[in-house]
Amino acid sequence: MAQSNTMKSLARTLRSTSSEAERVLWFRLRDRRLAGFKFRRQMVLGPYILDFACIEAGLVVEADGGQHAEQQEKDARRSAWLSGKGYRILRFWNHEILTETEVVLASILHALRDSPIPGAPFTPHLSQGERE
Repeated sequence: MAQSNTMKSLARTLRSTSSEAERVLWFRLRDRRLAGFKFRRQMVLGPYILDFACIEAGLVVEADGGQHAEQQEKDARRSAWLSGKGYRILRFWNHEILTETEVVLASILHALRDSPIPGAPFTPHLSQGERE
């Protein structure tokens, strides 16, 4: 439980210190602005904090800054864990989000509409401890 509270506190901090790319993308994803899909920002899932997640479509969107070039192994473990829970992951570099916003949004929308069973609710494969 203490780890859960720590992660929630960290997620709150990350929401208030978002990068410019995260702010731009959140403006376009929030309030069901992208084809009516609901996104959450800086959502805690298991041991991770996700930049953006659409639970109903099982899609995670990550905005990667320069630090991700040095942590590819860590990102691969994270992606494998999320995939194991049934999530699909899209990663975009911050400069892509800032300079090609419409292309990024089109890619996200394509992934949302290409869910495994269109129109069916997504059911993640989470254990009881991960549902908090």
